[in-house]
Amino acid sequence: MRSRAGFFMAAGVLLLAACNGNHLPFDAEGIFEADEVIVSPEVGGRLLTLTPEEGSVLAKDSPVAVIDSIPLQLQKLQVQATISSLSEKRMDVRPQVEWIREQIAAQKLQLANLEMERNRTRKLISAQAAPTKQLDDYNIQIDLLKKQIDANEQQIKVQETTVGTQNSSVMSEVKPLRRSVAQLDDQLHRTIVRNPVNGVVLTKYAMAGEVTAPGKALYKIADLSIITLRVYVTGTQLSGLRIGQPVRVFADDGPSHYREYPGFITTISDKAEFTPKTIQTREERADLVYAVKIHVKNDGYLKIGMYGNIICKTQQ
Repeated sequence: MRSRAGFFMAAGVLLLAACNGNHLPFDAEGIFEADEVIVSPEVGGRLLTLTPEEGSVLAKDSPVAVIDSIPLQLQKLQVQATISSLSEKRMDVRPQVEWIREQIAAQKLQLANLEMERNRTRKLISAQAAPTKQLDDYNIQIDLLKKQIDANEQQIKVQETTVGTQNSSVMSEVKPLRRSVAQLDDQLHRTIVRNPVNGVVLTKYAMAGEVTAPGKALYKIADLSIITLRVYVTGTQLSGLRIGQPVRVFADDGPSHYREYPGFITTISDKAEFTPKTIQTREERADLVYAVKIHVKNDGYLKIGMYGNIICKTQQ
């Protein structure tokens, strides 16, 4: 019979016995693992600081790295200067409109005086004290003045429309630039890299002073407070397992001793796979197994890659 280490090197798993309580000590055996997270920056640049060290414990959302933000700050200043220059191109129609309205007010006052004189002339003509030509002159002047007032009022509308169109054209250039400022603010915020999960730093890939890029790994971290034991069971064992079922987990503690931990099943694969994959005999290739994941609260002793054993508890 192969040694346990040799068997795991070939297949990564060792099946022992079914969960129906027989004379073998363990029901299945596997390897402890954890969900590992590769932490990468979202913006590129030179790493001013990178504090995590391998083995250090980091809290979620704690700042772990600072990326040089000067290039982004300069880009932001350039965009803001462009916005300021465009804003200065905006026209204010109010002074010109106010001047035209003053003209209209003066013309309306003049119109009122002419209409008053026209009415007085009509009375004189009725009394045969003034010629009719004088009335015709007043009518011509009043008609002309009314047309001037209408033209000035139309000019106000034209000025407001023209200036509004020019200002809208300017603002159409300002709006995307303001969005660029918002994007740069977001990138500046991301120059501070924050740790995404509680856990222990497993591997460090970069150093302060190096130039990094978006997606380039800085370090790898995993939450080892709850560790996962992945074992494989046969189809006959599968019927005795359920999600949430408690199991007894054993880890090696010396050559002939074990540490026992309570655990519970979190995942049972719904797809079978061959094991071991490197074995080519017909009999062994015919064996199908199912992956089972068991969560175990870690007291600090359990490590990724350690072997673990389980004994299935009898279901209630």
